[in-house]
Amino acid sequence: MLEELRITGLGVIDDTTLRLSSGMNVITGETGAGKTMVVTGLGLLFGGRADAGRVRADPGRAVVEGRLKLGGTLGDAVRTRITDAGGEADDDGSVLLSRTVTAEGRSRAHVGGRSMPVSTLSELGEQILAVHGQSDQLRLLRPSEQRSALDRFAGPEHEKLLESYREAFARWRSVVDDLADRRRNARQRSQEADLLKLGLDEITRVDPQPGEDDDLRNEVQRLEHAEGLRVAATLAGQALAGGVEVADDTPDATQLLGLARRTLEGQAQVDPSLADLAARIEEAATLVGDVSSELSAYLGTLDADPARLEAIYERRAALRGLTRKYADDIDGVIAWAEHAKTKLSELDTSDELLEELDRERQRLEASVAELAGRLTAARREAAGRFSEAVSVELAGLAMPHARVEVAVLTRAPSRDEPAVTVDGATVAAGADGADEVELRLLAHPGAPALPLQKGASGGELSRVMLAIEVVFAGAGGPPTLVFDEVDSGVGGTAAVEIGKRLARLARTHQVLVVTHLPQVAAFADRHLVVAKDTGGAITTSGVRIVEETERARELSRMLAGLPDSDLGIAHAEELLSVAAREKRA
Repeated sequence: MLEELRITGLGVIDDTTLRLSSGMNVITGETGAGKTMVVTGLGLLFGGRADAGRVRADPGRAVVEGRLKLGGTLGDAVRTRITDAGGEADDDGSVLLSRTVTAEGRSRAHVGGRSMPVSTLSELGEQILAVHGQSDQLRLLRPSEQRSALDRFAGPEHEKLLESYREAFARWRSVVDDLADRRRNARQRSQEADLLKLGLDEITRVDPQPGEDDDLRNEVQRLEHAEGLRVAATLAGQALAGGVEVADDTPDATQLLGLARRTLEGQAQVDPSLADLAARIEEAATLVGDVSSELSAYLGTLDADPARLEAIYERRAALRGLTRKYADDIDGVIAWAEHAKTKLSELDTSDELLEELDRERQRLEASVAELAGRLTAARREAAGRFSEAVSVELAGLAMPHARVEVAVLTRAPSRDEPAVTVDGATVAAGADGADEVELRLLAHPGAPALPLQKGASGGELSRVMLAIEVVFAGAGGPPTLVFDEVDSGVGGTAAVEIGKRLARLARTHQVLVVTHLPQVAAFADRHLVVAKDTGGAITTSGVRIVEETERARELSRMLAGLPDSDLGIAHAEELLSVAAREKRA
């Protein structure tokens, strides 16, 4: 969970720290005090888009820091991701995150004490935090988002089916596009293939071998300088092992080393350390003998063969002809040939290949159609469960006669999308299946089922969206849920029911709620108030925790705008008492 949030230099907030608890945390305050900046700060901390216009001129940068307490399987996964990225958790298992935004729009992120890309914060945010606000309500009114919402609700097995469909769809579209391109550009492909074949034929005739140009270069040098190499090796060998006829009494290296060894051995009885030196001289004599033998063998390999030299000249000329056309060296020429072979297979427009690709297209199309049908059936089954669960929640939100229906409709064929046949009907297929999903509201018995954006008032829409989020939370998701004024347009009994449901969510999640409603705030486990200070030259806001009598005064302010009214405080205390009973129930 998120234990602490510190915001500096963001909007009206100069420097404040929110100490959060598990359960339900409520944030209240006067309009314009800066409650929205708290949600904005959370968004920044978890990779949201940075708006330089919200950075205070003094100090010219906004900093948001948060401390995460990681636990359970999700905590282990998050901690592993942070460690892999180079960050470290503190000794108590918590991790510090931070995001800095300057007035010029530059942004930096730190995780576990290490600088990291902002995308890392976004990745962590997807696992840890879900923000639900009025903008999210508008997002959920889009059909594509409603389909995604239903897919998430349907569960992990459904998501595996959806992934299988997406993979099959991608392969099918790839084959379809490849086949169409080969047929459409057959002439250009044939011309390009002919040029590649000419190059491959030339390279095949020469048959270059890896590193051959370097080997031939070394061999040419040896053949061209064979006589000089022979003289050098012969003289060196004679000097080491004898045979130089300069003078009969000229000693060779072997003889000199033998004399030195024997001389030292003769005095070793007087000074034993000379024995070690004599042994080392014997090792040197052995090494000289080995070199002498290798020089003799080397002389045997020297051959001034004019015919071989001419053949090498011709071979090198043939190789240079290849390197002028295809690459800088022979290894590059060989790589060019391998690439050309691969490219030729891609350019193939033979009837045999086209027929094979067409058969593959038909096979994949049948697989896509089969998976699309299963996906539709799975969505319709999940739609029934989803409708029932949301409708139950609506009954508890003072909409006892309302129902939410989830319509799963197959998409009609169009010129812009591929089509498949599912259960005998031709339907348009996309990357997410062949379905359109639409949430519809029946406000009361006998009322027509209308899309949410047309059939719900502002207050009804808020309650429907909250019911949906409650159902989603029951199906899993991130451990921390943020609700930003989702109770807008609601009051009375419905407001109390919203508070009850948020409190119920808080039994299994950390819940942060920004609200104007005292009926909702009364259910908080921790109540934080954002207060504006206009005493100085610049308006600033801070956040403080309120408890007991202070909390009753804040609820009284929210009820009637009169924090010191005895009647208002009595009403607030009654709200707190009711909320406490409901939470214990």
